[in-house]
Amino acid sequence: MKVDMPERYRKFKRTWGTYYAYDNYTGNSVSLKTRDKAEAVKKVNAMNETERQPSISLGLARVYLNATDPKLATRTWQEVMQHIVEKKTDETRRRWEVAIKDKNFDRIRNLKVAETRPEHFDRALADAKVSTNVYLRRIHNHALGMDWLLKPVIPRLQWPRPVFKPKRAITAEEHAAIVARELNAERRDFYELLWHSGAAQTDAACLAAEDIDWERRTICYSRKKLKSRGGNIKPALIRFGEEVAAILKQRPQTGPLFPYLRTVRPGDRATEFRQRCEGLKIKGVTLHSYRYAWAERALKCGFPERFAQQALGHNSKAVHHAYSKRAEVTVPSLDEWEKQWKKDPLNLQRPKLVAVDFQAQAPIPETTQAQAPESAQAQAV
Repeated sequence: MKVDMPERYRKFKRTWGTYYAYDNYTGNSVSLKTRDKAEAVKKVNAMNETERQPSISLGLARVYLNATDPKLATRTWQEVMQHIVEKKTDETRRRWEVAIKDKNFDRIRNLKVAETRPEHFDRALADAKVSTNVYLRRIHNHALGMDWLLKPVIPRLQWPRPVFKPKRAITAEEHAAIVARELNAERRDFYELLWHSGAAQTDAACLAAEDIDWERRTICYSRKKLKSRGGNIKPALIRFGEEVAAILKQRPQTGPLFPYLRTVRPGDRATEFRQRCEGLKIKGVTLHSYRYAWAERALKCGFPERFAQQALGHNSKAVHHAYSKRAEVTVPSLDEWEKQWKKDPLNLQRPKLVAVDFQAQAPIPETTQAQAPESAQAQAV
């Protein structure tokens, strides 16, 4: 006697007119994304056919895919990576060329994109390496954006959260010890400039004398890693003081400020800095720690956030908050603040702001600031 097994999926119609497929095994339902009954019947029949004969269904799927994109069924993840690299330029391209050489990607490098399952990505992410997680997600999103993937391999909310190593700012004492021990004048001035400017190591190493405006006492440069995003990124513009002026006067007055460090790879500059830290028993800092230090110093002394963003080259407040979240700031007592306000509400001390006009040729005298109308002060705040 032949017993017909019940179909796994059946269709039903929601009150708003859309057809859904109901799973008789799990009780879950999924939208068929159609209001047409005939199309819904075809989709449910295809789902049931897949359950009965999965190998034949896979072959039929390849036939349909080849009709839309001949390479859709054969494209590998290595081809996706190479396609990304070809679209990048300069420093961004170099970063990607290094990233795709990750040994963890060897597990999926020759795997066909259309046949990728979550467990394939899980194997690549098994060692919880941050760079693998970040770049694999970008590669995955690129394949989705190019319609080379029919659906996400791992849903967005199911991606493992990358666990970053603790980051901290370099202290003034640590910086002073490194500078005092450094015998190379170019490298010593380089570390000093990082401390005073908060620039990224590649941006500082590539500075030229032509980036300095001595009349306005400003340094203007564009972030190297943002160059590939086009010309809409605002350049970093920093007004320097006497300490930075003394450093800049020691550097060449034409051409690159750091001729040797400009030619060194960022990884090699980082290695040289780490060697100096190890010699002084300093742990937990890198060249990027100078940016954390600059942002924390700015927040501690009440430096306006919009000026700090301009100096660090950030266009997002979230990025700057990430840099300065470790800064220690004492919040004044609200009770004392309120009592002072009740005594003299008009002359309550306001948070100190440093007015910086990057277009001005000379600093504004204090007497002129005192005579400025109240509306102008409010607008500056």
